[in-house]
Amino acid sequence: MILQALCEYYQRKASDPENGVAPEGFSYEQIPFLVEIDENGVFVNIQDMRSLNGKKLLGRKFLVPKAVSRTAGIKANLLWDKADYSLGIPDGAKLAEIAKKAEKGKIKAENVEKENEKIRQAAVKRQAAFVEELKKSCVAEEKDVKAVISFLEHDPLEKIKNKLGFENEIWKTLNSENPNVSFIILGESTPVCSSHKDALSKTSDSTASEKTGICLVTGESTSIDRIHPMIKNVVGAQSSGAAIISFNKDSFTSFGNKQNFNAPVSKSATFAYTEALNMLLDKNSKNKMRVGDMTMVFWSEKSNQFEDFFNDLWALPTKDNPDADIDAVKKLYSSINTGVFIEDSATRFYILGLSPNAARLAIRYWQIGTIDDISNKLKQHFDDVEIIKPAKDKGQCALMAMLASLVRKLDDLPPNLCGDMTKAILQGLPYPQMLLQLCLRRIRTDFEAYPSNERMRIALLKAFLNRKQRIYKTTDKEITMSLDTTNQNIGYRLGRLFATLEKLQEEAQGGNLNSTIKDRYYGAASSTPCTVFPQLFKLKNFHLAKLSNPGRKTNFEKLIGEITDGIPAEGIPAHLNLDDQARFAIGYYHQRQDLFKSKEEK
Repeated sequence: MILQALCEYYQRKASDPENGVAPEGFSYEQIPFLVEIDENGVFVNIQDMRSLNGKKLLGRKFLVPKAVSRTAGIKANLLWDKADYSLGIPDGAKLAEIAKKAEKGKIKAENVEKENEKIRQAAVKRQAAFVEELKKSCVAEEKDVKAVISFLEHDPLEKIKNKLGFENEIWKTLNSENPNVSFIILGESTPVCSSHKDALSKTSDSTASEKTGICLVTGESTSIDRIHPMIKNVVGAQSSGAAIISFNKDSFTSFGNKQNFNAPVSKSATFAYTEALNMLLDKNSKNKMRVGDMTMVFWSEKSNQFEDFFNDLWALPTKDNPDADIDAVKKLYSSINTGVFIEDSATRFYILGLSPNAARLAIRYWQIGTIDDISNKLKQHFDDVEIIKPAKDKGQCALMAMLASLVRKLDDLPPNLCGDMTKAILQGLPYPQMLLQLCLRRIRTDFEAYPSNERMRIALLKAFLNRKQRIYKTTDKEITMSLDTTNQNIGYRLGRLFATLEKLQEEAQGGNLNSTIKDRYYGAASSTPCTVFPQLFKLKNFHLAKLSNPGRKTNFEKLIGEITDGIPAEGIPAHLNLDDQARFAIGYYHQRQDLFKSKEEK
């Protein structure tokens, strides 16, 4: 079902010419440099096709024949490739690596030249393979291709060096970075690699395996692809890419089938699903997001508004648009209330989570739903985390922003937490127990949190408790968005009381505080309250006596009396369980926000 959905997505994108989706047998690749030659194969110049993208120089994308799968051995692409293949320039990175090893004594001085010669000879063999691939291609007799072959067979490096010189920046880059290179004829605007799409597409099936079978995706009897292209840009996977379907050991195979003949997928379906997935995972894609150690992609059966802002509901906001998640939530609520999604409510929506696993990709998450179902699940999540916020807090609410408030850096998040949270949100399940423990631990240890971080931690606790109460139908009272004076839970009451006593201390001591009772007693008060509150009541009397404003003193006495009236007759408990510790934190937060409200706000 995953491969079928990806194939459908490719067909959807390919049907719109404005999307620039590569046809079967081709791909769009970055080509930083074009070698310009005339019709007779005489070298003219090298065109620099790079442009600044952020802080990096990136090559322009051209439609080229699909890259070959190259894990070992020498295999050349057609009409474009790395500089060591297309021009025979030794790989500068490998030469630099040998030089470093020699400096560190890992390679003996007398062996350095031997190692360098191996790299130079490898480049010669690769360039020979590149020329051989051109000669046996279906376009070998074309005039422009003949010009390229002629140029490559008559010492191309010597011609380039003589024309540009050793100090030329392009020549230095070709030698040090081994970039992609293709060719263009003088006076033409299109590279040779992009000029023969029709001729190459007719013969694209010629490289297919002769083995036939029933394709698992289309159900048709056709030629089966032996090796599938790599999937790139999955966080943590190899930079060269990893495979979803791959059989590279005898122990993985059955009935004598080799490699991907064990999972028969036709050449067309293979191209479609890999092209679609690489499109979704592209660096500039808006249809992907990182959730912990998992890379998630999503797409819809057809283009719609929900697909456009889905990413902003999860990912950390960027510097360019710090309020993206807030705007996305507004769109989500307004679209449901105004009926924007009615037309697309039954449209299928797909979510796929991938994680690296050696040279393969593991499917960590897969969900198919309708836009109506998923949007309502998301709305329920944002209802659950909605809570009163401080005046200067904008209300950031993307999932990764909220989880980031629980750790010092994102890499410290427990590996399974992000995946479990995603599943809970999208399927309406209880939040993971790990979330409760992590929130409580962080609240106890980080008293200097930014207001927005404190609000997000308390919001997650509120969401955890309310969802647990709603799903398991417990007798606990639902946690409200702001202060609830009718909530009789002992944890919530003690949290309110602790916040009131802290505020009393702050007003009594003025600006002479090195630390508050929160800094000293919060951890014990929220877990073993009977060991702390007797001491806090003694301090309360001392602080009340120091208040110079009689009216303010009376207000504090009334508030403390109102809170303590709700404490059971048996008194303050010896221990609070984890759920009540969470209610303690929420009660403390609610009461603090209420104490700082103006009369007009109240």
